[in-house]
Amino acid sequence: MEIKKVAIIGGGTMGSQIAMQVAISGFTTRCYSRSEKTVNAAKDFADGWFKKSVSKGKMTEEDANAALYKIEYTTDLAAAVKDADLVIEAVADVLDVKKKVLTEIDKLTPEHTIFASNSSYIVSSKFSDAVSHPEKVLNLHFFNPALVMKLVEVVKGPHCSEETISDMLKFTYNINRIPALVNKEIYGFIVNRIYSAITKEACYMYDQGVASYEDIDNAVKYGLSHPMGPFELLDMTGIDLEYDVLTEKYQMTGDLSDKPSPTIVEHYAKGEYGRKSKKGFYQY
Repeated sequence: MEIKKVAIIGGGTMGSQIAMQVAISGFTTRCYSRSEKTVNAAKDFADGWFKKSVSKGKMTEEDANAALYKIEYTTDLAAAVKDADLVIEAVADVLDVKKKVLTEIDKLTPEHTIFASNSSYIVSSKFSDAVSHPEKVLNLHFFNPALVMKLVEVVKGPHCSEETISDMLKFTYNINRIPALVNKEIYGFIVNRIYSAITKEACYMYDQGVASYEDIDNAVKYGLSHPMGPFELLDMTGIDLEYDVLTEKYQMTGDLSDKPSPTIVEHYAKGEYGRKSKKGFYQY
């Protein structure tokens, strides 16, 4: 199937940047949020980002205007998805939320629409029954910041057709991204399983007083040559996201080792989510 029109559900940090990258690549794009405030913030970010890109010589004014022309921001879900070939869901990483959103969208979209979830951890077989064509449901996992990070994990569940995977691999290349095909569902996919193991150990050492978060970050950066330390990365991706993901995992497994660490819980309770709130482990 040829993808021409794409709807992004969720206008937060990830959703808005995915929408921009899709529009830059020439696709007709609609970015939806039920919140007018979120929609306006996404539009303002896009306007500012394109202006800055032009001023720095990274884009021509013509290309920037063309991309902006391709994006429509809306609080009207039906208008956003009515003729979409592909819907990319970028809502909260909570299973019940995803199911509710997809069930609603399924009633508003054409028969051929592909449903892709940007979930960081939750495999699509958990919510594929929310739509009438589960063979068209998969995970299409972008990384933050989506305008910079090249990798997209394309995850095939047992319900997903080879045709859908083929279409999404082609689409990923067409938006100038590199796909990593995950042939078998596994919690956290590739990157986040490795990232979670590092983060879990970093939080454990900090909670136990083994080392400060600054020294743990420095050890990982200068000892392992990572571009960012685990606590810096938590601040960038969002401590609230880490809390939600681990809480969801614990509810699914019942394994105490899957619960968020005390330091994650403390920052979450204080509303210290990282860069988005100007304070996390570090001050911004």
